[in-house]
Amino acid sequence: MRREYGFVLIVYIAMQLSSLVGVPLLAFLIAGNGESLQSARINAMNYWILISFISALLIILFILRKEMRESLNTMQGEDVREILKWGIGGIFLAYFAQYVAIIIEQMLGIKPGSENTQGIMEMIFGFPAVILVTSIVGPILEELVFRKIIFGSLHRRFNFFISALLSSIIFAAAHMEFEHILLYSAMGFTFAYLYVKTKRIIVPIFAHVAMNTLVVIIQIVFKDDIEKIMREAEKMQNFIGGFL
Repeated sequence: MRREYGFVLIVYIAMQLSSLVGVPLLAFLIAGNGESLQSARINAMNYWILISFISALLIILFILRKEMRESLNTMQGEDVREILKWGIGGIFLAYFAQYVAIIIEQMLGIKPGSENTQGIMEMIFGFPAVILVTSIVGPILEELVFRKIIFGSLHRRFNFFISALLSSIIFAAAHMEFEHILLYSAMGFTFAYLYVKTKRIIVPIFAHVAMNTLVVIIQIVFKDDIEKIMREAEKMQNFIGGFL
């Protein structure tokens, strides 16, 4: 692995762990201005997500600036059309992979819905600026770390399946929802395929950003309908489970 990639991984891990120190410190400062401790903690978490993710992205882009510049310099008109074609197609491919994974999970008795997604949406409803992280900054960071660096480094030594499998499992584990490891792994496989197919990290970035943005928009616009569907699906799953 290149030295720059090692630095990127260190920055990403540091970002993930930074809340252990950053949030309590920021909450202490906010509470000092007269807010209740509970309110200060919630606001500190929201602000720290923005600060840590945006800072990490800027640092990582700076570390990878030379490689990114070379990639942009070699891009031609045909490359742009190819990027758009696979980027847009990748959105549908990712949704299809997610759909298949959800069906398999339901067959295995795993309850539908994601606590991670629900938690994120609660943050967004309380602090809309978090959308910037969930829809843009977060997906860019994940593609740079999990596809470009982790998958890319593995793919230099192993075939596509092994490299995609290992990097996708790591990607899934990073979301801390192990009951949905199949769902996240399916998405990881899809984005790894887009990266290998086009040899441009911008393609899975485009697909990932678009996918997350659409999910957030749908969750906001159809919030009540989605909650009703999830309740009905859970009732049906419980009924089938009891019948069997």
